[in-house]
Amino acid sequence: MEHILSVKDISKTIGKKKLICSTSFELHGGHVYGFTGENGSGKTMLFRILSGLVKPTTGTVHMDGIDIHTRGFFPSIGLIIEYSSLWPDLTGFENLLFLSELNKRATEKDIIAVMKRVGLNPDNQLPIRKYSLGMRQRLNLAQAIMERPDFLFLDEPTNSIDQDGVVLVRKIICEESKRGAVVLLTSHISQDICELCDAIFQVNSGACSLMAGGATREQKKREETMSC
Repeated sequence: MEHILSVKDISKTIGKKKLICSTSFELHGGHVYGFTGENGSGKTMLFRILSGLVKPTTGTVHMDGIDIHTRGFFPSIGLIIEYSSLWPDLTGFENLLFLSELNKRATEKDIIAVMKRVGLNPDNQLPIRKYSLGMRQRLNLAQAIMERPDFLFLDEPTNSIDQDGVVLVRKIICEESKRGAVVLLTSHISQDICELCDAIFQVNSGACSLMAGGATREQKKREETMSC
């Protein structure tokens, strides 16, 4: 089954300020979609709406044909967005174990595997308040992917991560896309967007539009095939 995120005429207004202008698009599983724009352009608010954290003023968001605000619908979502809430006095493993109890989709074995996958030691007994910023971001990524979500929202996933970690995060994003997830990505690092994304959207003052041109991942693949 191909997973589809369908966005139709969504907008968001708070008071007299329009944060997201009317926008529509459709995203498909197995692809990475980049969202670029200046700080304050509306990228994070857009991700909040698309993931169901914030209800749009107008319009709808459907995941695999179901409105995400349908009562009793719990979509398969992984999320890194701004400041993720973690328990500072628990270890990384304990944090993920606690979160896994909410949906019952990840086992202790899954948690151990995902921590190793992001470069963390599941046996580390440090409370996360003593983690470096890079370690915390790796843990954020672990919680986002540990349940193998169908829809993955990654807002600046390489923030505070060293270069080796950036390479690892890019690898994981590609792997998540290859297994069929719909992956949405924001990054201030242009290389992340250019190398990872199949399509790129520009967000400017709440307006979201598909960018023309640019060598996206899908275009690069076609060019490599033609040159062989």
